[in-house]
Amino acid sequence: MDAIFTRTSVRSYEDKPVEEAKIDKILRAAMAAPSAMNQQPWEFYVVTDKTKLEVLSKASPYAGMVAKAPAAIVVCGRKENLLVPELVQVDLSLATENILLEIEAQGLGGVMLGISPLVDRMERVARIINLPADLEAFTVVPFGYPASKNPQQDRYDAARVHYLK
Repeated sequence: MDAIFTRTSVRSYEDKPVEEAKIDKILRAAMAAPSAMNQQPWEFYVVTDKTKLEVLSKASPYAGMVAKAPAAIVVCGRKENLLVPELVQVDLSLATENILLEIEAQGLGGVMLGISPLVDRMERVARIINLPADLEAFTVVPFGYPASKNPQQDRYDAARVHYLK
């Protein structure tokens, strides 16, 4: 539970590769996410190639940090053979949150970059990583060892909680 209360968006990274064992744990956490009717619409592309990371950093106006990250995970969703297609983005969001929490738990830092539903960004990312036609890009999560980290803000607001008794 500590990761929930310590996780922040990290956009600067040490020049140090992330161990494959840590990446594996992050991907396992992603696939442990809840999924509507257990459809598991996700596919994950792990990018560690510096040239691809540099190109991915230009996929969105807010993606500059990807160029300096040692790794990024592109979360993608299937477009076919879905039980509940209306809930794919919910499933992918849950998997992405698990990615971010496990990144924190592994002593790393990362940030989620908004790609979907912005079609131009989705198409750019798809071209960069050569996605097959039955997949679409949802988000890019650059990550690595944090060069710096700020404490998490307490966002709890009791005025937004409503009890129905």
